[in-house]
Amino acid sequence: MSLTEALEYLRRRPLPLMGGMIVVGLVVIAILAPLLAPFDPIEQDLYGRLAPPSYEHPMGTDDFGRDILSRVIYGSRISLRIGLICISIALSAGTTLGLVAGYKGGLSDTLIMRVVDIMLAFPAILLAIGIVAVIGPGIENVMIAVSIVLVPQFARLVRAQVLTLRELAYVEAARALGSSDTRIVLLSILPNCVAPLIVQTSLSLATAILDAAGLSFLGLGAQPPTPEWGAMLNSGRELLLKAPWVMTFPGLAIFLVALGLNLFGDGLRDALDPRRLTMKAV
Repeated sequence: MSLTEALEYLRRRPLPLMGGMIVVGLVVIAILAPLLAPFDPIEQDLYGRLAPPSYEHPMGTDDFGRDILSRVIYGSRISLRIGLICISIALSAGTTLGLVAGYKGGLSDTLIMRVVDIMLAFPAILLAIGIVAVIGPGIENVMIAVSIVLVPQFARLVRAQVLTLRELAYVEAARALGSSDTRIVLLSILPNCVAPLIVQTSLSLATAILDAAGLSFLGLGAQPPTPEWGAMLNSGRELLLKAPWVMTFPGLAIFLVALGLNLFGDGLRDALDPRRLTMKAV
């Protein structure tokens, strides 16, 4: 299926379309944050602390008088940057490991997949917490931890694809013509792994943002006064009854972004599903 056909399929489905609009909105807000935010996200106004939502502060202020709307808008930049960096690292490492394990087989496959199995034996968030506990808190270390946690998903996906593709006729033909293993993997096998990798990337991006926010909520990620959504939830948890808006709006931002990415990812998976294309052809 061409990209045009996939986009046309998504356009006719309301839920994936809504998810795509949320994702596009997140990107636009992140890019235009300095223009959209009405206040400096770290500027304090102790005289206006814990002000409820109003015309001047549509989402209210926190316990330091900082405008929550501005912090949520700037937080989109941080969350998107964390998600994209984590996915880039996990995609690169996982794809490489999956290609080596699936194509080489033997001892390489056994060693790589046993390490992957060990990592998958731990709940993702607990493994991320353990990694951050070892290397120390901080937003950069959170990105490293989340990236490591996401690697097994890409490695197993690519390995499964390679195990099927390496036995196909066109790969055997390339091998018979004397093509090197590197050339076969990069030019004959990897391009046919792109579609499932795109789907996994869109779904894992939501996981990366959620995991990073969860670690920041626990105090292991972004540190005050950084306007990161998870850190904002952490700073407002003691104010839940007194000033619920301090936690409500960052929580809604996380919810909407995760929902949008998952809806879009599910729609993309259906659009690129080869079984659907086969049924359509029949």
